[in-house]
Amino acid sequence: MSGKRAKYLPDSRKPDVENSVEWISSSKDLVLCIHGPAGVGKSTLVGHLSEELRSAGQLAASAFLGAFSPDTSGPETIIKTLAHEIGSIHPRAIPKIVEAINQCHATSLENQLEGYILKPLRLLNHPEPLVIIVDAIDEWRDHPPFIEALAHLNSETAVVKFIITSRLDPHTSRLRGIERISSHSYPLRPVPQEVVKDYFNHHFESIDWDHRRKPSDRQVDQLAGMSGGLLVWGATVCSLLSHKFSDFTPHEILSGILAEEQKVGSTEQLAQLYRDAIIRLFPSVEDQKRLRSYLGATMVLQEALPAHDFCMLVGMRPHVVASIQSALSALQTRLPPTGSSNKVHPASTLFHLSFLDYIRATPAENVFAISIFDRHAAVALACLNQITRLLPVLSNQTSSISLHGIQRYAIKHWPHHVSHGTHRSHDEWVKTLHCSTLHTIPIDVQRQWAALFLKTLLPEAEAVVTEEQDMTSILTRVRGSLRRDGWEHWVFEVACSEVAVRLGPGSYEAWSKLEESYYEMGEKTGSAKMYEESAVASRHALALLPASHLERSSGLSSLGNALWGLYECNGDVNALNESISHHRDALALQPVPHPDRYLSLTNLGGGLNTLFRRNGDLNALNEAISHYREGLTLLPASHPDRSFLLDNLGIAFRTLFEHSDDLNPLNESILHHRGALALRPAPHPDRATSLLNLGDALRDLFSRNDDFNALKESILHLRDALASMPVSHPSRSTSLDHLGCTLQSLFVYSGDLNALNESISYHRDALAARPVPHIERPSSLNNLGYALRLLYECNNDPNTLNEGISLLRDALALLPVTHLDRLSCLDRLALALRSHHKRKGEIETLDEAIQLRRELLVLCPPGRRYRAHYVKRIAALLEIRFELTGDEADRSEIEVLKRELDEWRTEDDVRGEDSNGDGL
Repeated sequence: MSGKRAKYLPDSRKPDVENSVEWISSSKDLVLCIHGPAGVGKSTLVGHLSEELRSAGQLAASAFLGAFSPDTSGPETIIKTLAHEIGSIHPRAIPKIVEAINQCHATSLENQLEGYILKPLRLLNHPEPLVIIVDAIDEWRDHPPFIEALAHLNSETAVVKFIITSRLDPHTSRLRGIERISSHSYPLRPVPQEVVKDYFNHHFESIDWDHRRKPSDRQVDQLAGMSGGLLVWGATVCSLLSHKFSDFTPHEILSGILAEEQKVGSTEQLAQLYRDAIIRLFPSVEDQKRLRSYLGATMVLQEALPAHDFCMLVGMRPHVVASIQSALSALQTRLPPTGSSNKVHPASTLFHLSFLDYIRATPAENVFAISIFDRHAAVALACLNQITRLLPVLSNQTSSISLHGIQRYAIKHWPHHVSHGTHRSHDEWVKTLHCSTLHTIPIDVQRQWAALFLKTLLPEAEAVVTEEQDMTSILTRVRGSLRRDGWEHWVFEVACSEVAVRLGPGSYEAWSKLEESYYEMGEKTGSAKMYEESAVASRHALALLPASHLERSSGLSSLGNALWGLYECNGDVNALNESISHHRDALALQPVPHPDRYLSLTNLGGGLNTLFRRNGDLNALNEAISHYREGLTLLPASHPDRSFLLDNLGIAFRTLFEHSDDLNPLNESILHHRGALALRPAPHPDRATSLLNLGDALRDLFSRNDDFNALKESILHLRDALASMPVSHPSRSTSLDHLGCTLQSLFVYSGDLNALNESISYHRDALAARPVPHIERPSSLNNLGYALRLLYECNNDPNTLNEGISLLRDALALLPVTHLDRLSCLDRLALALRSHHKRKGEIETLDEAIQLRRELLVLCPPGRRYRAHYVKRIAALLEIRFELTGDEADRSEIEVLKRELDEWRTEDDVRGEDSNGDGL
């Protein structure tokens, strides 16, 4: 089979290689993220880098994640694979790897990274950092927890560095966890046409041309232009030209490719080439039908199978499969592992992602499109037919059963294929052959399958004897056994639960376990899809419980939590409102002395507090405070959750202070935060959170009464909080942002420019950690924009002011009208525009500032905190415009505003957050 695709053309990526080597030698970042579209040459580049680093003794390990099953290789598997390669390349590291095998099983990913990778590499004491290359990380479902765990190694760049590749920029595409890692993004561009021409001329030397007549320079130029700079396109052309198939000569094939030049657009080169290649390789309708069957099966295949077992599984003749494999080798980009040429491999391990994307395209775009759902359904049925042929044996004889390859595959993977090839709908499920086949399997064979399944996945575990009387219960029991082994088998766990709810749609336990699996994966990966699936399963579970059922309050809480997680992912206020509704219903079912009442009070209070931040509903905030107070009364002083409730209550009171300017809620907030901190001595895992909350409240106290001691204590606590938060801590961006705000306050109070510069640095770091659509991104944009405006007032640099205005505009665009932070953003943007007007004199800028302040007055009606402050500032702007234009309408409006100000002549009412003295 062709392996030419991955061969690096000398000097074709010389600048990219040099930049990568420079990063390795000089950068302090942990990760280099090389990104570019499918086919641009990422794998070829890092393959070359891998060989160069290996020759220099600087390669720790490399892995192409596209070669792993996308659904069954968890982060633990990848870490162990990297460790195996480290041991192969550096035998001196093996003792530490063996130590990790004994000590790190079922521990956190951070512990496994340290045990399997960091400690073995540290033992080598290499003078330069050793490099681990992870290719195609975005093709791997479980990359989020792996990426997040890498943050644990941020300070170890003298020992190890990582190079990862991805189709999209990990930062702009919101690759979860990347914001917590010290990393650098490097876009890989298509190569110049001259390089493509060199590539063609180089490979054309080895092609058996008709009468040794190579293509003309004009034809090579045409091909280079059609490639779009994608060497995978050129490699596919060369493979087609050199492949022996049909009666076409290389020149006839070349003519056919060139004839498509006018049909190919910049985004369609590969799709057109793949379409033409398939037609040439499989010219008849019958050939194409067989190709679809073969490709469809390999695209859902979970692991390699011997060819004869694959043929039995999919019902194809061996000579047909061999013929298809031979023809498709022209389109392969990767060789199968050594010694496995007699096997059929998952398509993802042999073909370029661009080819698989083409095959998966919708039928309207691609006549060769394959339905992955239908393919899973077909393979699932074949697997179930194998299960029906199992003969029951005594439970103590299970370990001695010898399984053929196809039997082992069917036992291990039928739940996965069934869950991906059938619908949950009971009406649809009962009509499937999968349903009827499962119902024909005797109970003793079902139990035997469970024992064999667990023995296959957990060979070291004690044999499990199941006594359940139906397949739904057996699957639920199996799922529980897998959970005890950690996250490595989550795919199998959720597949068992998915089949269980199909077989037992009336089983509350089955739906509840499915909801739990998806929710916990949502918590682990931050995936909105996981929370959505959790909510769907939770709704099904709830529908099975009558209003009086003891488990109903628990089910309502689970649904509320899933919807809250969804809101945290995408900011959908409908999800938030529904979450609150379900938590309210759960609370109603948990009267005193229900042991979980305090949890429902906490959940409901959290939702209501967030709702207030979203829409300013004071009733929601007061209700949240009431629930938190009651929750505290239910917990004794020694309860481990008491500090959590104290912190939440402190946050709610601080929010009330921000709304009302009443000092009493702020003092109570500080009191509760001090109480929480006292219950969290070092090294309590939540101590940093309490330090952060207390620091924020003390900053507000300084803002309210100029208590400089409160400001100093605030900075002290916020610095301690940040120092105790690793890069992977979920609140680190909040800590950065709030410390930046507090140092900003120090600058305004004292004029300390160092404090302002440090503030800006923290705000930049916070913004980098909050990519779109992070809920707190508007806050970071707002705070950084305001800090830059303050810096402009010191350095008079127009670039600083322009950047500040741009950031504030971005923040405003992300804040809905009802969001409380919109007031602050409108005020700050108006201030920045006034500074711009003073510099440039453009009346349009002044008009915009006035318009922003008009919106402020609408959002801050009489009686609200800072109303007089905003009235004063818009009046000042109108006076400036009146002096410039003489517009009598401005004069009339100024008089109305001044009459309102006369009614609000107290110092507290007119003080503002900006103290530069311009009053604007």
